[in-house]
Amino acid sequence: MIETAKTIVYAILIALVVRTVAFEPFNIPSGSMIPTLLVGDYLFVSKFSYGYSRYSLPFGLPLFSGRIGELHQPQRGDVIVFWNPLAKPDPADFIKRVIGLPGDKVQVIHGQLFINGQMVPRRQVDDYVYQESGQVLLMHQYIESLPRGPGDTTMEHPIIKTGDDGPLDNTPVYEVPADHYFAMGDNRDNSEDSRVMSVVGYIPAENVVGRAQFLFFSTNGSAAWWQVWQWPFAIRYGRLFNGVH
Repeated sequence: MIETAKTIVYAILIALVVRTVAFEPFNIPSGSMIPTLLVGDYLFVSKFSYGYSRYSLPFGLPLFSGRIGELHQPQRGDVIVFWNPLAKPDPADFIKRVIGLPGDKVQVIHGQLFINGQMVPRRQVDDYVYQESGQVLLMHQYIESLPRGPGDTTMEHPIIKTGDDGPLDNTPVYEVPADHYFAMGDNRDNSEDSRVMSVVGYIPAENVVGRAQFLFFSTNGSAAWWQVWQWPFAIRYGRLFNGVH
């Protein structure tokens, strides 16, 4: 009995260490990152990609401030998980794509993204079939090319939109403060992100939990937890073990 208890305690400690320093599981509860991430996706967040902050620890224990062990900083295009103290009704982890780095100026004009005064190229591709609340809608889909860094490198990723004149399609210029980031959802017209200052706003570097790394499970939600016989038909097998880009 004592040996069994020890084994359980050791297993819990190992799991906590792995969750703190290596990978933390995260599930997608909303459609703000469609088409990159779907409701029902489960992924691992790499904790070591950007070093560690208090939010790397269970319950966000305030044992230290700032970041330690930082080998890399988030780049434009990275999909990050971050602690959002402004979330309603309670603070929570959010997942979005980094659009603006410290010192950047970000603006949306008629649905088109501008970074530091330069329009970010996008090209239209086949419409995206969007399902919500039993309705099926066709959304405009684009491949956006974010400026990545030195050497004029870019990163391509998909976005979807209903149009270019929604509430978040014409914004002021956002000047990203030092040690902060500006992030947006890929479902541009259905994402409360840094464009909404009262809900997300600028993201302090300390609040970044880690980088979304790869999917380890995905379900379309058609099977309840007790419907064991339906589980095999609810799994999105084609999404399993895909990287997040």
